[in-house]
Formats: sequence, structure tokens, C-alpha cells
Amino acid sequence: MEQAMTAWGNKWPAPAKINLMLRITGQREDGYHLLQTVFQLLDWCDWLTFHQVNDSRVGLLSPTPGVPEASDLTVRAAKLLQQETGCQQGVMIALEKNLPMGGGLGGGSSDAATTLLVLNQLWSLGLSVERLMQLGLQLGADVPVFVFGHAAWAEGVGEKLQKMVLEEKWLVIIKPECHVDTKEIFSVKELTRDSKSITMAGFISGQHRNDCLGVVRKLYQPVEEALVDLAVFSEARLTGTGACVFAQFDSRALAQQAFDSLQGRWQVYLTKGLNRSPLMHMLQ
Repeated sequence: MEQAMTAWGNKWPAPAKINLMLRITGQREDGYHLLQTVFQLLDWCDWLTFHQVNDSRVGLLSPTPGVPEASDLTVRAAKLLQQETGCQQGVMIALEKNLPMGGGLGGGSSDAATTLLVLNQLWSLGLSVERLMQLGLQLGADVPVFVFGHAAWAEGVGEKLQKMVLEEKWLVIIKPECHVDTKEIFSVKELTRDSKSITMAGFISGQHRNDCLGVVRKLYQPVEEALVDLAVFSEARLTGTGACVFAQFDSRALAQQAFDSLQGRWQVYLTKGLNRSPLMHMLQ
């Protein structure tokens, strides 16, 4: 308890993620698509600070413009923990938002996961990581991987996770000036829904296609343009349903060269892939 008390007021990271591969292998009766994907975390984060209060209220010190407080995933995560455990403690949450919204980088889901993991300690709730992952799934399909905190092979609707150790390459990411509607993409008739399942070894050998790529680049011209511009420097790929596109580089120097060239025209970011979430280092 003493250790948890000293953590109030600390800044906690909520890292971004990319999907290095996305195959749609089927569809359940409830409409959810069955996936195979590979998640890698990034050295690029939102930051959250949790402030102790004397009652059970949950609120935001810095609301995100355009997002009602009750809809904010950090608030929903904190209230879900209260409901799950009967906890009577409250919290005020400050969020430093660095990750672009609507880009497929998982920023909101990562914020929710950091809230679950950190408040589990600060409130001394003692829930297991497995239980926190189950709770996270109620908030969004990507939340469990951020609770898991490691690069992962994912199946099901994205909740069945196995650790992977991947090359931690440098990345250049472009955020086109558009928001891709994930529900729209998954409802498009032409979307491939019967990809053959592959193994981890298949992915490692180079099978890293994204079944959403063709549909997204056809419907969203800014994504198509970003892919073309980025492909000048390295293979350009789509993360999830987008809108962000990325390319991997073997050195910072090569990534920096691409970043510098693209910076005038695009909202562009330079970062690095990570196997382990920086949040896990702080929680231990």
C-alpha cells in the first residue's frame, strides 16, 4: 500500500501500437470478424497522471476537445474498475495527448489500459493482468494488448494473445488528413473475409499483408497518396484500418532521411518499435 501511495501524481506512459499484419479469416454470427494480426508497441506515448481525491468521483482535469467526459475511455476504465470491485475510491485524471486520434495507433485504447493497470495498483485492487485484459475487452478490441504490454501475435477478435519478440526497427509514420471509419471498412462487400490462416513462422518469413489495404486505399485518397509518397523510401504499409501508414527502417539515419523529406507535406512522426511496453518497466 505504501508503494502505491507514493505513485499518486506520477506520469504514466500509454504507448501507441502498429499492426504489422492483418488477416481476416472469418466472421462470427454476431458480426465480429475473426482476425490474425501482429501488434508491436511504439516508443511514442500519451502520458497520464492520476490525482487522489477524497470521495468516489471520477473525472478529467484536461478533457479532450470534442469528447464528452462520460465517453472518455480513461473515465470509462476507472468506473469499470469501481463497478467490478466495489471500490469507493475516486480519481481525477490528467491526460497529455500526443498520439493522433483516429489513426489506427490505438491511443484511446492505450489510455484505457494504462488507467486499468495503474489504478489497479493505486487503489490496491489486486486484480490479475488476465482479469484486467477481460475488462479491457469491454472497452475496445485493442485494449487487451496494451494491458498485456508486449508485442504479440493475436487471434480471435484480437484478444487471444501470444508474446512475440520482433526486430525493434525505426519507423516513419504518416497521419493523413482523414479519419477512416473502421465499421465502414469492415462492412464493405469487397473486403476479403476468408483469408487462409498462417503461422507465426509464416509471418516471420515475410507474409505480412493487410486485408484492409485495398479497400482503404480505394475509398480514402489521402491514404493512397501517403502510401505512394512513403513508398519512395521503404515498403509503405497500413496499420489496422488506418488512416496511419508506416515504413520500417534498419537505422535511425535512414528513417531520419525519410522523415526530413516528408515533413513539409505530411503530418509525419519518427519513432521506434518496442517489444515491451514502457509502462511495464514503471509498474514493476
